[in-house]
This record gives sequence, structure tokens and C-alpha cells, in this order.
Amino acid sequence: MKKYLLLCLCFFATISFTQAQQTHKFSLTPANFLLDGKPFQIISGEMHPARIPFEYWRQRIKMAKAMGCNTIAAYIFWNYQETAPGVFDFKTGNHNIAEFIKICHEEGMWVLLRPGPYVCAEWDFGGLPTYLLKNADLKVRCMDPRYMQALTRYINRLSKEVAPLQCSHGGPILMVQVENEYGSYGNDRVYINTLKKLWVTNGINVPFYTADGAAAYMLDAGHIAGAAIGLDSGTGDGDFEAATKEDANVPAFSSETYPGWLTHWGEAWATVDTTDLKKDITYLLKNKKSFNLYVVHGGTNFGYNAGANAGNSKEYQPDVTSYDYDAPVTEQGRTTPKFFMLRNLIKQYVSYKIPDVPAPVKTIAIPEIKMRPYTTIWQNLPQAVHSAQPKTMEALDQNQGMVLYRTHLIGHKSGELVINEPHDYAMVFLNGNYIDSVYRDGGKWTIKLPKTDVKEPVLDILVEGMGHINFGQYIIDRKGITDRVTLNGMTLMQWDMFKLPLDEKFVSTLKVNSKPSPNNKCNFFKGEFTLAEKGDTYFDLSKYAKGVVFVNGHNLGRYWNRGPQHNLYCPAAWLKSGRNEIIVYDMQASTAQSVGTSVTLK
Repeated sequence: MKKYLLLCLCFFATISFTQAQQTHKFSLTPANFLLDGKPFQIISGEMHPARIPFEYWRQRIKMAKAMGCNTIAAYIFWNYQETAPGVFDFKTGNHNIAEFIKICHEEGMWVLLRPGPYVCAEWDFGGLPTYLLKNADLKVRCMDPRYMQALTRYINRLSKEVAPLQCSHGGPILMVQVENEYGSYGNDRVYINTLKKLWVTNGINVPFYTADGAAAYMLDAGHIAGAAIGLDSGTGDGDFEAATKEDANVPAFSSETYPGWLTHWGEAWATVDTTDLKKDITYLLKNKKSFNLYVVHGGTNFGYNAGANAGNSKEYQPDVTSYDYDAPVTEQGRTTPKFFMLRNLIKQYVSYKIPDVPAPVKTIAIPEIKMRPYTTIWQNLPQAVHSAQPKTMEALDQNQGMVLYRTHLIGHKSGELVINEPHDYAMVFLNGNYIDSVYRDGGKWTIKLPKTDVKEPVLDILVEGMGHINFGQYIIDRKGITDRVTLNGMTLMQWDMFKLPLDEKFVSTLKVNSKPSPNNKCNFFKGEFTLAEKGDTYFDLSKYAKGVVFVNGHNLGRYWNRGPQHNLYCPAAWLKSGRNEIIVYDMQASTAQSVGTSVTLK
């Protein structure tokens, strides 16, 4: 009975929300977007709910409004919402998409919904769920029946959350994007039109749009008749003329105008010139062109959510944990000179009042934290899974983290060891002794194994996944050992595989062993610190080599001494007044080093 009453209350709460709000009509003409029959210029700032602690959603939305935006564009990440096949989370924390959209509405902002299924976004696997990769011959972003079955389930479920929030029902959603930059990937019109029909069948009745580069072939392959044309990006007359040539019956807008850019490990921090940005925005404002800033605020790839790029089959470029993106609003939610340039520029062209800038979120610096040895991977190996040949993480029902592959050497016992292919970073041990590491980028996967007196030497290969490729032709990107291992050409057989997801649950059940690992690798270090007051901070991992950090059980993400990122963002909501705990897992560091803090990313 209680369950029935709760369902009724939820139902009537949804009805009351839609009935209490004024409905609106958003429509397309060849020249303009129309809101209730009047021309409407979209001035949008993009941010992603999954990348922002939900406690700060409202503050970040207010920041975009204070810069002059009237709309928020938001990617929804399928693999973030469907936590296991058929298991969805739309209620807890950052997963509550409906709540994010309602906050936009409460703050007087319209919404462009970007639900995927594929999003790119420098997000792991472009938002696609990695359980799809368990199927050896699966094809994505096409009419493969297994992909479409999973996709249909996603759209059916997500629609229940977002359909009541369309402007036609009194909500803020003006348009829904179909796929994303499809013209850069494929040309299956049956597929993208089927996507649109799925949304319509599920009650989406606001206009649709697509987003593609301004090249003719991309627009031809990615556009759907009757949908607005998004240009990634549209910065001049030529871009908009290309859109008109593709479809003269719908309006075009700059669906991704870039005030910043992404950064990979090993690169300098990416920046975008403010002078060129001002020129582009001036053109769009002066010519009454709608646009979306990708991104107005980036946020953070907490945990293992950062993706990767690959220009060819041998190249691999994983993204850093921070998604600061050199955006107008920093990762920590603060203003930049770019923010004020855009605010002052937009003020010159809009008739509505731009509100004052919200007060900044509080930051704190914490005295240096003393760390101590806590335990090691070697003391926390789970029960092994056995197989004749190595299996990928996805075949083992694991997304990322690490897998330890172990076998005994029979026949060849030293010489040229080749791992085909390690995705993405592998450490090789012989009889428990560390030999060398292999990084996927560049295709150099060979290590010399020394001779040993052991009759059947034990070979261990510990492989870390560093983010599934999220863009281009190489997005089918399984993790772990993806083919086989050879020694002097002989294929090595009979493997034990130990699943090491290194997630919050795994770390919470670690067996304590204060002794360092026997090979001085793959150690956990622990420290405590006490706070009288809470605030946002950055933990400085510059004294460590490569690994991940957990603060009070929250995974802050990866660090790597390759740089450029050494400081990892921790929101105040993840800290406690009083005693706090930090655990550092480092693949290479052998001794405990203190951890400092900073109030900024760089």
C-alpha cells in the first residue's frame, strides 16, 4: 500500500509540475528559431551534469547566466546513467538529470538536450556503455541489432525523465539533438532517422537538431531532413552558406563554438586565444546567429570517466582528469578574464538584463599531509579467472581499473616478450621482480625478459585501462591484453586473471598491510587530516608517479607525472569537518611522500 501511495505521489508531482508551468512553442523557419512565434536567439553555454558535483549545479548555471547566456546545453552520458545492462540510475546525486533540468528552469534558463547515444565529449567511449564491447564483433552507431536493442532500451528509459520537461509541457527543453557529429563517423541514414523516430515514439515533440562540421560531406552524412543544422563550429558566412546549401528549409546555428580546448597527458595545457574568440562571438551576435559555447564550464572527469583520442591505429592520447578546458568558468567554478570579455560583449547585443556575478565558491589550503604505507595490490588479489588466452576487461565484465595477467613460462623462459596489444599501460614482472613498463602509444610493446634459474618462471603483466577512445574510427577500444602474448614468437597459454577495478568499493575493502610490496611497486599510501572548516581544494600529487587518489572514499581521478596535471580537484562536499582520509594508489612509487594542496588547478 505504501509503495502504491508513493507511486501516486510521484505521478501527481510530475503532473503538477507540467500543469503549473506555462507551455511554449519552439519552432523552426528557414531563417530563424521562433519561441511562441517570435524570433529567438539562442545564446547557450554548455556544461555536463555528470562532471559537476550536484551540490554546485545551481551555482554553475547561475555563472552561465551571469555571463549573458539564456540557455544551457547539456550532454547526457548513456554509460553514466545505465550502470549495468538494464540497470538505470536517474535518482542519486549527479545521475538525477531531471533535477538538473528543473534547476535550469528555476534559474530562468532554456535547455538544449544532447542525449547521445554517442556524445564524444572527451568522455569514456563517447558515452556508449562498455558492456557493448563484450560482443566480439559488435558494431556501434549503426543498425547492428544488438546495439539497437540496447539503444532502444536507453531511449525508452531516458524519455520518461525528459519528455515532461519539454517546453511544450511547461519545461525548459527547446530542442533535442539526434546523435552527435555523425557525419564525421558514418553515413547510415537509416540509423539516424530510426533514432529520431524512437524519440518521437517516446513523446519528444520539440524540434530536433543535428551537429556536424561545416564541411559538405559531413553535413550530407549527418543531417536529418526537418532538423535544425548545428555547425561545429559556425564562425563565418561560408559555414552558414554550407548549411543553407544542405537544407534551406531549416535554420542553422553554431552548435559548438569553442572558447577553450581539451588537453591530453604529456601536452602543455591547451588554451584558446581570446582575440579570435571575441571575433567569432562578435560575428554571431552582430548577425543574430544562435550559438552554443562548448563549454562555458567544463568540470572534472572524476574516477575513470576521461576518454582518449587516436589519430591512427597505433596512436593513443588519453585525456587528463581535469576538464577545465580553458573555459570562461574554471573547473572550480570561478571567473576568468575570458568570462568578463564575453559578458561585456554579450551585454552590447541583448535586450534582457544580465544578473550580477555570483560570489565565488570558498577555497581552502590544507597543511601538508603526511602519508604512510597502507597496503599493496599484491595483498589484495581476488580469486582468479582462468583462461587459455588473455581476456579483455570487458570480457571479464570490468570497465576500467586494472587486470593482473599471470602465467608460468614453459619452453622459452627468457628473451623477447611481445604484448599484443596492451591497452593501455602495462607493467611486467618476472618471479615478482619488476622488469619494465609498456605504454600503448606508438605500438612499441616489446620487453626483454632476463634469464632466471626458476624452473617455471612466473610472468605477471599488470595492465591499466586509461580511458576508452571517444572519437573517430577507432572507438571500438577494448582494455587489458586485447590479443595475445608471445615470448620469442611462442604464444603463451594458460592465464590466471585477477580483476582489480580500483573503484570506491574495491578500495573500501582493502586488506591492511603496512609493509611495502615485495617489488616496491603498486603500493597504497594512506594519510589523515583534520579540518575546522570545509572548502574546495586541489590535492597536489607532484611527488608521486602514476595512479589514482581517493578522498573520504571518493575517486578524484588519475594523476601522472608525465603532466601537465598534478593537482586534482576535490569539492568541499566531499570533505568533512573534523577527520578526513586520503588514500593514494601509485603504480611506480615505492615510498610514502607527503601530499600538499593548492587552491588552483595550475
